[in-house]
Amino acid sequence: MHIIVQEEKTVIKRETYLNWLIKHQENGLIKIISGVRRSGKSTLFELFKDHLKTEHVTDEQIIHLNFEDLRYYELRNFLSLNDYIQEKISKEQKYYIFLDEIQIVEKFEEVVNSLNLQPNLDIYITGSNAYFMSGELATLLTGRYIELSILPLSFKEFYSAHTDLSLTEVYDKYQKSAFPYLVNKDDEEERNFYLRSAYNDITLKDIMTRYKITEQGILERVLRFLVSAIGSEVSINKIANTLKSQNVSVSNNTVEKYVDAFVNGLILYPAPRYDIKGRKLLQRLEKYYVVDLGFREMILPDKKEDAGHILENIIFLELKRRYKEVYVGKQGSLEVDFVCLNSDNSLVYYRVALQTLDESALTRELRSLENISDAYPKYLLTLDTIHKTANYNGILKKNALDWLLEN
Repeated sequence: MHIIVQEEKTVIKRETYLNWLIKHQENGLIKIISGVRRSGKSTLFELFKDHLKTEHVTDEQIIHLNFEDLRYYELRNFLSLNDYIQEKISKEQKYYIFLDEIQIVEKFEEVVNSLNLQPNLDIYITGSNAYFMSGELATLLTGRYIELSILPLSFKEFYSAHTDLSLTEVYDKYQKSAFPYLVNKDDEEERNFYLRSAYNDITLKDIMTRYKITEQGILERVLRFLVSAIGSEVSINKIANTLKSQNVSVSNNTVEKYVDAFVNGLILYPAPRYDIKGRKLLQRLEKYYVVDLGFREMILPDKKEDAGHILENIIFLELKRRYKEVYVGKQGSLEVDFVCLNSDNSLVYYRVALQTLDESALTRELRSLENISDAYPKYLLTLDTIHKTANYNGILKKNALDWLLEN
């Protein structure tokens, strides 16, 4: 049976991201929107274009090109692209230039840099991987761009499409995937097909091609290890040794290359370790979290009962939305799940647990937070529904689902 997957029909207004675009509209800087494939970048552009039209911007003033569309294949040459845009504009009015999946265009950074010299152009570009912002682009555009990193739907956004369900029911659905297209899709076969298609796009288009990887089987074994180790510290050496124990011969350098590929392909996010006492980053043993739990279920179909790490993954992604940086905290021999850095460089500490109704569990979860001597905010997030809020000498306990719905 063949399932035809169409573009997402349920449009959820991504208010945080949309407001960011509105805030930075016509500020003279290039707006760069990065995010994993199918996270909603193109739909965000459509929402922003609708906003522009409320301000009486005409269709003629909007130029939107998606370079995965073969109708624009010839524009993948940077000189052809520049000529095309120059023919569409005049000096007499303002234009809004939207360039989707710009990394496909040869020497795209040259075009973007040149267009940005024209004061009547407001430029917005997207890319589906982290390495499109490396090298020439970052060098050419230093001080001339701002970047917005977007993720699949937050729990709050997902809940807005399911207000007829209980929080627990929405949470159960949310764990299956947060990609916008799947928000109202209950057919398991269609969901699995869509996730496999998205995964193949990332693996084949963004990772294997970019890194010239030919051993797809070994690449996927590395990913399987990392996804199975969510919430655990990981070393390159441990991955290599695990694969060798499975009769897969692979060097540490190759493993490191593959891990970097998944991070740059935005399928995994690292959480570096942070020494709370010494106020510094540690160089070894990062943790990794997957961009969408649907990928985890697809890659590890035999590991469904891992509720603690699933909750931790969801909390990590939400913290990525709310804070400038997110780290794993080390306090001597104790660990704080997440240390978050605000825009003013102040800190916030989080501990995540499934439940703390048992006194020994509560004592264990509070211990690492209690040992932190500074006065920065400290939170314990759980799925407790009884005694779901409390204050333990300044450590605030909150129900994780309620917290996910906060602004």
